[in-house]
Amino acid sequence: MIRTLNSVLKPLLLLVIFIALVAAGWWGYRSVFRPNIDLHGEKSAILLIPTGATFGTLKDSLYKKDYIRNRKSFEWTSSRKGLDQRVRPGRYRLQAGMSNGELVDLLRSGKQEPVQLMFQNARTPAELAGLVSRQIEADSVSLQRIMKDGEFLGKFGVTPGTIFTITIPNTYEFYWNTSARGFITRMAGEARKFWKGSRQRKADSIGLTVAQVVALASIVEKETSRNSEKAVIAGVYINRLRKGMPLQADPTLIFAWNDYSIKRVLNKHKEINSPYNTYRHAGLPPGPICLPSISSIDAVLNYRKHGYYYFCAKEDFSGYHNFARTLDEHNRNAARYQRALQNANISR
Repeated sequence: MIRTLNSVLKPLLLLVIFIALVAAGWWGYRSVFRPNIDLHGEKSAILLIPTGATFGTLKDSLYKKDYIRNRKSFEWTSSRKGLDQRVRPGRYRLQAGMSNGELVDLLRSGKQEPVQLMFQNARTPAELAGLVSRQIEADSVSLQRIMKDGEFLGKFGVTPGTIFTITIPNTYEFYWNTSARGFITRMAGEARKFWKGSRQRKADSIGLTVAQVVALASIVEKETSRNSEKAVIAGVYINRLRKGMPLQADPTLIFAWNDYSIKRVLNKHKEINSPYNTYRHAGLPPGPICLPSISSIDAVLNYRKHGYYYFCAKEDFSGYHNFARTLDEHNRNAARYQRALQNANISR
């Protein structure tokens, strides 16, 4: 009797175990390979995982946006593949209809979607930090701190006052989770590539260091928005430097006063005691007064050779300038501009 019962139960037990194994395998297969990512009508979406994030942080990011249809299967797959033990920070592009396995493999791989980081038109390092912090993980505070770290910057041959020498405005491919130190280190490398070769040779040929070229380019940048005039204006300042004349560049006074609301430089502004006062001090200022564009840097390196020593805004308010070889000629140009302002009832 007992032998007969065992002979019946044993096959049944084996059948139950087989069914359970098949069911578990099928559930596991569906958990890993079945589509489980819902981007709510979008084909793709960006997921940001901050440095130091835990698996709990990752789950919160996904669940708050309701990207995961079946959370239990996602967590099961993550556990089996070890994602719950190691979360890699970065910027990842999710695709609609991804399976748990595809999502977990992507996040485990660290294969990020790069950021096309772009910056320009910064007047101060603080402004640059603000522009950059909106595009990578490093915040504005940490970026400003590293831009003031003389010891760290010294490794790249710059100071806090000359940081713009190695931050060439352009578009760069970055990983989102780049740190402040990583940003400066990368910029220093890009600057070396930028200056290597013809630009360095041109700087040498006109007797200026890279830092001096950038300082002069920053003045040119603030003098005109017309690219066609930049090389001419650069030539004016080169002529003044070589003759030992003060640059008398109004943008340097605005920088010295740290007051960008100044629209018209007056005699009282010229009295400020600052190394950036190019009315009082001959030669170039100790550092750039803004982040110059590549077009302004190249305008200095390829400055127009001419006999001009002066320039002032044209009386037609076109944004272009009248150039002069002598002070008398310059004064006549300036008088025409002043009359045009009065006739247009413009005070600036």
